[in-house]
Amino acid sequence: MANLALAKEVQARGAYSNGEGTWGGLLDTEYNYSVDPSDPKYDCNEECDHGTGRKLTVDFEEYKKKTTIIVEEYFATDDIVSTADELSELGMPGYNYYFVKKLISMAMDRHDKEKEMAAVLLSALYADIIDPSQVHKGFSKLVESSDDLIVDIPDTVDILALFIARAVVDDILPPAFLKKQMASLPAESKGVDVLKRAEKGYLAAPLHAEIIERRWGGSKNKTVEDVNANINNLLVEYLVSGDKKEAFRCIKDLNVPFFHHEIIKRAIIMAMERQQAEGRLLDLLKDAAQEGLINTSQITKGFNRIIDAVDDLSLDIPDARGILQSLISKAASEGWLSASSLKSLSLAPVKQPLEDNATKIFKTKAQFIIQEYFLSGDISEVSSCLESENGNGVAELNAVFVKRLITLAMDRKNREKEMASVLLSSLCFPADDVLNGFVMLIESADDTALDNPVVVEDLAMFLARAVVDEVLAPQHLEEIESQFLGLESIGSKVLRMANSLLKARLSGERILRCWGGAGSSRPGWAVEDVKDKIGKLLEEYDSGGDIREASRCIKELSMPFFHHEVVKKALVTIIEKKNERLWRLLNESFCSGLITSYQMMKGFGRVAETLDDLALDVPDAKKQFVHYVEKAKVAGWLDSSFCFDKSGHDIENGTRP
Repeated sequence: MANLALAKEVQARGAYSNGEGTWGGLLDTEYNYSVDPSDPKYDCNEECDHGTGRKLTVDFEEYKKKTTIIVEEYFATDDIVSTADELSELGMPGYNYYFVKKLISMAMDRHDKEKEMAAVLLSALYADIIDPSQVHKGFSKLVESSDDLIVDIPDTVDILALFIARAVVDDILPPAFLKKQMASLPAESKGVDVLKRAEKGYLAAPLHAEIIERRWGGSKNKTVEDVNANINNLLVEYLVSGDKKEAFRCIKDLNVPFFHHEIIKRAIIMAMERQQAEGRLLDLLKDAAQEGLINTSQITKGFNRIIDAVDDLSLDIPDARGILQSLISKAASEGWLSASSLKSLSLAPVKQPLEDNATKIFKTKAQFIIQEYFLSGDISEVSSCLESENGNGVAELNAVFVKRLITLAMDRKNREKEMASVLLSSLCFPADDVLNGFVMLIESADDTALDNPVVVEDLAMFLARAVVDEVLAPQHLEEIESQFLGLESIGSKVLRMANSLLKARLSGERILRCWGGAGSSRPGWAVEDVKDKIGKLLEEYDSGGDIREASRCIKELSMPFFHHEVVKKALVTIIEKKNERLWRLLNESFCSGLITSYQMMKGFGRVAETLDDLALDVPDAKKQFVHYVEKAKVAGWLDSSFCFDKSGHDIENGTRP
């Protein structure tokens, strides 16, 4: 996320129990006052029993007045912290969509300074103060009112399109928002023009992120990206030096007490990745808590963020749950963490019987198989890889693959969604395995909705497509429905929508073309194209290029799972040329979080595998490689357990991978 300002941490008043931080718009809200009296569908006869509707109307009118004042004051003071406090103190989160709409509509009629301020404020308040579903709803209302806005603001189409594009770049709106919103608008609506301009005029442009972020002059505030890089740097330097006082000074110099949860999160994940550093990192956090440098609220939030991400962490860190549970117990026993304030963390996830090491390894490999398939489009290669990884056709592993395939596709464009459906119909998995995969998807839909507000629609379409492709039979839908009782359960919503799609006129043809029908055609970049791009950007930087430009190019690839290739090519060039200029790029990429420890390890491992060939041209290649491995360990890139045998193969934790 780029160019995001930071807002003051507002202590969670039952945030987790009330569903803050989730795309609640897909489910029934828990707020009693979230009825929108201005909504055309609002029926006073239904809502006015016992005076409730009248109270809601009064509350909403009062909220509108106060938010207008808050926005005016923000434009006058540029004080994000005060604005966050004032909005939170209103205590009406169910109306915050109106704040989003009011903020942007007022900024649209002002100068670039206010437009930039509005974009920065939204990014700062996102999730902590304004629930993602409210942001989504606020932008929906703006798009729907485009025809009215254009009467007073002639440039509405361009300005609102840029706000939407900026929200996508800042990760507060999912890209899927544009397509879904466009489908709900009349063809002649100005809102359609807005969405088309956002998609084709801004988001489809080369280097669009940088252009969009700088369109209104950029933010003078410290960005989240800057702070994250500084936090990562101070933790790495602390592990190398052990200087606690210097680490505390760096934390104070950041001057972002409301963002200290990121320090907790990064330090604990670092301790999980490098268990030999666990004691030192826990000691740092304990002393920081005891001295009041990091408060209890930030500690709790940091641990809860890791608990939320533990399933993803399990892909890279074996037994992530067990390690995290151990760290929580140690922190609680030392008195600087209240374990009772945390979300529940069971050592074995509910309804996931296959959580042994073999399954975890399969999940990791499945992710890479799918990601490389999205690059190459090679179905036969996927089949070959699955045969080698799951030669016995274990039903649970097939279901895991189905779940991972669709989960990754839902977070991408129509091209990948189509490719996923084509692959699913080509693999010939038993129908029961596919069925179990969809059940697992629906069970985890609440978590998926955090990143994808239209998860119900996407899952329904994948389910309907599976029936049309004869991967599933219609009666399988009944089996799924029997497992998700209750009209308002997310499973029931998915099933109702899937059945509705299948019953529509010409449903088969429509569903087959729902994502463009391009899955069987050759996709965008092939692996060789990506490798070529990586080679060129490294060559350009090595010949005197700018480190920021090189980092930007790596980001523009949008393939973090392939960053091991950057590490491999850079390291090979360093060994061949005996020039460490590219080492500085790797260091910057690691310190900024652009390249993870896992990708570093994999990149070094790839070089280890090619050392024999490399030694034919560079006689001292192995000696140089050993030197750089040790240097990378000191810098914190590699775990101390990383080593390789005499043949050049990498060995982790004493065993060949």
